[in-house]
Amino acid sequence: MRQRSSEGSYSEAGVSERRKASERRGSGCRGFTAGKSVETADPRSGDVCVEPSLPFPLTSTMLLLVTSLLLCELPHPAFLLIPEKSDPPTVVPASSLNVRFDSRTMNLSWDCQENTTFSRCFLTDKKNRVVEPRLNNNECSCTFREICLHGGVTFEVHVNTSQRGFQQKLLYLNSGREGTAAQNFSCFIYNVDFMNCTWARGPTAPRDVQYFLYIQNSKRRREIRCPYYMQDSGTHVGCHLDNLSGLTSRNYFLVNGTSREIGIQFFDSLLDTKKIEQFNPPGNVTVHCNTTHCIVRWKQPRTYQKLSYLDFQYQLDVHRKNTQPGTENLLIDVSGDLENRYSFPSAEPRAKHSVKIRAADVRILNWSSWSEAAEFGSDNRNLSSVYIYVLLIVGTLVCGIVLGFLFKRFLRIQRLFPPVPQIKDKLNDNHEVEDELRPQRRHGCGWNLYPTPGPSPGSGSSL
Repeated sequence: MRQRSSEGSYSEAGVSERRKASERRGSGCRGFTAGKSVETADPRSGDVCVEPSLPFPLTSTMLLLVTSLLLCELPHPAFLLIPEKSDPPTVVPASSLNVRFDSRTMNLSWDCQENTTFSRCFLTDKKNRVVEPRLNNNECSCTFREICLHGGVTFEVHVNTSQRGFQQKLLYLNSGREGTAAQNFSCFIYNVDFMNCTWARGPTAPRDVQYFLYIQNSKRRREIRCPYYMQDSGTHVGCHLDNLSGLTSRNYFLVNGTSREIGIQFFDSLLDTKKIEQFNPPGNVTVHCNTTHCIVRWKQPRTYQKLSYLDFQYQLDVHRKNTQPGTENLLIDVSGDLENRYSFPSAEPRAKHSVKIRAADVRILNWSSWSEAAEFGSDNRNLSSVYIYVLLIVGTLVCGIVLGFLFKRFLRIQRLFPPVPQIKDKLNDNHEVEDELRPQRRHGCGWNLYPTPGPSPGSGSSL
């Protein structure tokens, strides 16, 4: 019998009893319908199953159940693939790196850290210039090559690991009293195989100060100590080297100082052998001339560095001899690509000249001394004056002889052909007219224009 409640639904007691009976008989409710209650009756027993409605569809429920089971069955290491939000590395105190510097090898080193992911080392000088060598992550040292330390520098190391970060600074100072280091340091290479370095005593250095020179090549593989010192009052102020085989193109020079009284500062410098080499003058200078031109040739000087003819620059000084003192000569620049020769116009006859040459590196122009002068032409200055005097005397004599000959010949012509007298025209001759108008002797009150007739010549008077 079915039992319903007053609301028209089956009573809870009846439903539970029927459910239990159905379970005992092996029958059950199959399937779920979303959103409403379902009543199913067993056709054999007539019992009714009442299933409550679900809040979501059956397919969604199944998917959630399968996903949950899969996640529960996965191994725990799979969760390591999910990135975790990590905090930034913690910077530990600087003492943990133990940074140290070796001034002889220019090597900066520190304690290696496990799981290092990043490393960096650099220095900063007083002019805020930064020098940073290349460094791999697994290295715990770096080497500085092109630096000078006498002004003081600051080294700095940064290291990052997977857990934390490290930073440390190392201040490198030039210990000793200020002003005690060597000053005015300079070096120059001469005659290909020799080098001299000179310096001056520091202004505040004590009397017992002593300086020592050390040289290292750019690779820092060899150290050269000064073999011969030049002294001033017992103090080393220079060094002479006669063997330059250990030098390279760029070298590091260090001048240390010692004293019993106070600490002495050091001085260091980087010098390029090309910039400090002083060339020898060109050799075998010759001059060959023809009727219109002269050609100067010379030999390229031998140098410490291997240079081609294109690396040279030359200057020629061509001047005339026996010129007035203080006369400036024009210098002629000649490039090395002209194969060590120079041609210039010079017609004959040419006065006596001399030419000398000096050489330098085309990039630096550190001129060598002048070569020996080569002369060409002839010294005709005294001979020309003698020639002038002789010509004047000979010319004067020739002119005198010619004039004398002409004068003598003219006199002979006058004697052979005397001049013919000319007839004077009394009417036109002023002098004759004046003679005619000359006043006569006065007669009485007037002039007697007619002469008094007198006896004619040859007539006599009668008695």
